[in-house]
Amino acid sequence: MTEQPRVDSREAWLRLAVALALSTVGGSAMYLVSVVLPAVQRDFGIARAQASMPYTAMMIGFGVGGVLFGRMLDRYGARVPALIGSFGVGFGFMLAAWSPSIWWFTLIHCLALGMFGSSATFVPLLTDTARWFVRRRGIAVGIFASGNYLAGALWPPIVQHFVDGYGWRPAYMGMGVFCIIVMPLLAARLGARAPADAPAGAQAVSGSAPGAADRSRPFGLAPMQAQALLCLAGVGCCVAMAMPQAHIVAYCTDLGFSAAQGALMLSLMLGFGIVSRLISGAICDRIGGLRTLMLGGVLQLTALVLFIPFDSLASLYVISALFGMFQGGIVPSYAIIVREYFPAASAGTITGNVLTATLLGMALGGWMSGKIFDLTGSYTAAFANGIGWNLLNLGIAVFLWQRVRSGKRSNAPLVPVS
Repeated sequence: MTEQPRVDSREAWLRLAVALALSTVGGSAMYLVSVVLPAVQRDFGIARAQASMPYTAMMIGFGVGGVLFGRMLDRYGARVPALIGSFGVGFGFMLAAWSPSIWWFTLIHCLALGMFGSSATFVPLLTDTARWFVRRRGIAVGIFASGNYLAGALWPPIVQHFVDGYGWRPAYMGMGVFCIIVMPLLAARLGARAPADAPAGAQAVSGSAPGAADRSRPFGLAPMQAQALLCLAGVGCCVAMAMPQAHIVAYCTDLGFSAAQGALMLSLMLGFGIVSRLISGAICDRIGGLRTLMLGGVLQLTALVLFIPFDSLASLYVISALFGMFQGGIVPSYAIIVREYFPAASAGTITGNVLTATLLGMALGGWMSGKIFDLTGSYTAAFANGIGWNLLNLGIAVFLWQRVRSGKRSNAPLVPVS
């Protein structure tokens, strides 16, 4: 009889390595659209807000796809979503390279690259990773989530080189061919289904859950209320996050620096985001997801404020690195929060919903920043807009933590332990 896979096993770590590689390749679509934004704007002769629409459309598709593939994960396991996403990303790049207009370019980013492409290499695989680990869930989730930023650190300077030398269309075509060859081979390795959820007691071994009580009322709220607040917090943090990530290349060219320098800043930002996600994963295992979310919110706010007064080349490199270091652990912390405060049976669906909200925040932030630029002629107001949304996220996180603390003081703790 075949031995059933176990959590925290060698198989779990091997699957994590495969999922990390898939996320690194599949996540390229999320960042390359920012790299080609100036070239696409020139090619189609459009305004900045229109040139920002493919990023926004892709994030909307990414979010919807996360919900669809999250449900598919529960039914078929991780291999089927990963295979669909592999072909979605590969053919999506190819189809986008043939775009006759910005509207076709936008549609392909929404459907092929977003909904049926990159989304399958992030949301379902993040949920699947959380199911394969108990004692090291935080660091495992952090390692996987770093693949998304590793994509942002690795691909922009490479693709910018080919954009400068050959144009954005051949660069997109080359990425499509690469993805079609590599990604299905990785997806085929994701065969075994995740082990059954461990008992609630086992899930608290790390000590990250701060109390003990009924998960049917997370934070002492009705489940839909708690989920809605987390979704709103996810929108807030990611509207703020999208401003530098989606517009740093365009921002640099507006300041008189080269697009290559902007792409390098994006790579630096996301490279430090990898470090941030690994550190934040370890922090989650010690202090829990909610406090990690608050910490990330404060640090991201600090970096956003620094972008406004400092715009020299050297300072932008430094602030881009700080921004990556400060905000990388925010999104993965939501997956940990759901596992800590919500019933295990619904954790996959809720994680997909909350992460979809973060992606919708990225979509809104990418478009909103471009629109504000068109209205004001500069990015100063766009940074201020991001700061406001960041404060919304931080306020919700503090509110939820206060409810957890008040529940502990009243001897009615709000999350379970063994």
